[in-house]
Amino acid sequence: MENRSLRPVTEPLRSALSCLFCYVPSQSSCMQQYLPASFCHVPSLSHFVQHYPAPFLLLSLVTEPLQAAPSCPFPSATSCHGAAHFLPYLSCGLPRLKSTTEQETRSLYQKKSPVSSSYLEVVVYDRGSTFNVFVGKGQLIAGMDKALVGMCVNERRFVKIPPKLAYGNEGVSGVIPPNAVLHFDVLLIDLWNSEDEVQVQTYFKPEKCTRTVQVSDFVRYHYNGTFLDGTLFDSSHNRMRTYDTYVGIGWLIPGMDQGLLGMCVGEKRIITIPPFLAYGEEGDGKEIPGQASLVFDVVLLDLHNPKDGITIENQQVPESCERRSQTGDFLRYHYNGTLLDGTLFDSSYSRNRTYDTYVGKGYVIAGMDEGLLGVCTGENRRIIIPPHLGYGEEGRGKIPGSAVLVFDIHVVDFHNPSDSVSITVNYKPSNCTVLSKKGDYLKYHYNASLLDGTLLDSTHSLGRTYNIVLGSGQVVVGMDMGLQDMCVGERRTVVIPPHLGYGEDGVEGEVPGSAVLVFDIELLELVSGLPEGYMFVWNGEVSPNLFEEIDQNHDGEVLLEEFSEYIQAQVDSGKGKLAPGFDFEKIVKNMFTNQDRDGNGKVTAEEFKLKDQEAKEEHDEL
Repeated sequence: MENRSLRPVTEPLRSALSCLFCYVPSQSSCMQQYLPASFCHVPSLSHFVQHYPAPFLLLSLVTEPLQAAPSCPFPSATSCHGAAHFLPYLSCGLPRLKSTTEQETRSLYQKKSPVSSSYLEVVVYDRGSTFNVFVGKGQLIAGMDKALVGMCVNERRFVKIPPKLAYGNEGVSGVIPPNAVLHFDVLLIDLWNSEDEVQVQTYFKPEKCTRTVQVSDFVRYHYNGTFLDGTLFDSSHNRMRTYDTYVGIGWLIPGMDQGLLGMCVGEKRIITIPPFLAYGEEGDGKEIPGQASLVFDVVLLDLHNPKDGITIENQQVPESCERRSQTGDFLRYHYNGTLLDGTLFDSSYSRNRTYDTYVGKGYVIAGMDEGLLGVCTGENRRIIIPPHLGYGEEGRGKIPGSAVLVFDIHVVDFHNPSDSVSITVNYKPSNCTVLSKKGDYLKYHYNASLLDGTLLDSTHSLGRTYNIVLGSGQVVVGMDMGLQDMCVGERRTVVIPPHLGYGEDGVEGEVPGSAVLVFDIELLELVSGLPEGYMFVWNGEVSPNLFEEIDQNHDGEVLLEEFSEYIQAQVDSGKGKLAPGFDFEKIVKNMFTNQDRDGNGKVTAEEFKLKDQEAKEEHDEL
């Protein structure tokens, strides 16, 4: 660069020149990608001014790009679909509009809005602003109008403009001398056209997309908002909260309303919005300047419509489904609860305990109340619940407000409080004349399971039968009922609802609370019991001198030991019979206590009475 006879450097020019040296603090740090090679020997601004006292302006541009944008799908042009491009760009100096007076040029330098209604956005580095203008509309000097054509956002150029395409032989008084060659260093920040539309680029879409966003849908999404040059102005991720809104009804800027339409849950897309479909000339008054194109990187997390009901997807229904749940039934089921994007918020499996509830009675959220109707035991079902049938706008715990909920459930069992024992006979011998009744002593095998087939217990695995006196309370009420009228060799399935089984508490570690139980039973032995109310009966005639026979030492009193020895002798000889299935000592003590009416541990002749002396029966009991 030669030192020619030019005017001295003015203060405005010095200000414009200073931007150059934010890049060149010393010769060693000179960067070829930012500055022409001829400038690289300049060690400082003062040195440059001393050796080159020329009215030299550095305002962001280069006919040979110094720093090209990574990709340039939309280079600037003088026209696009019949309209000029609008270009905001960074600058270190003074490109001006078609003003010819010094006052107009100075007003531009002082950051006042251009006279024209359209403007170029050029940021003057040392003042932190942009300059905005339409290209090819005569709003710039002719050389700049030409130089901006073909630029990409984030591209950087140096532009050298001869006087005839700049301010000619007049210059600008006090700022630009006549016949000055101007140099501009330009960084293009934004670019749009008045005929632009919203641009949508989907870069991920789930394989399964059963529903897309429509007008009046309510959506929850995350986004990063940037300008075209990549500068971040807002992010829902930083707030750790989704943006929740209706689509297509004016709650959003028009461009976002358009850009969200057609999205699937889980889809990721980039939505580029021109300013006239965003915040326009004024910006938002905070982070977004006027005439800014906006880029939103969006991932859709949730989607529903206020008119939605629940959605049921039957994933697995048992072949045999004899009964389906109805209002008032009590269900036990496992579930995984997730959001539409797959985020798990709760699981009964993790607690190793079913969720137990009445159905159709308002004990659960409305959507689940409805979704649990009509299920079979063992069924797997997916229930999708919109927020107005779930936890609404407020959410709960790990569930965000306005969230669609997805429950994958497995029905373990259900019953109705009015249910009784269900008996299904699987096999009955041809000779079945002796039927079990209350008081009989039974020996049987069983397999105990839940309705879904989960095995709880089995006598087969223990290698011994289960023995009880029927109707004596030795088993749950439902089993006492299920073993009635059974013959030896018979096999049956007995289904017992929890209120006739182990109730709400169950048996810790063995039987879940409120569980319906299924017993597969085979009766192996039956010993007829005594008539109801009897613990001992005579098989023959009763001795008329019974008290004297029991009172072996003839002292007029019978002690427990004497009484026990006598009863044992009668049983051993076959003259008497005790109720089967009970402990001998307990029975004898109970019989003795009944005779010892004054409770002194002795039975006298006056106390001693036979059963028939109190109530006439075919058989007598002491």
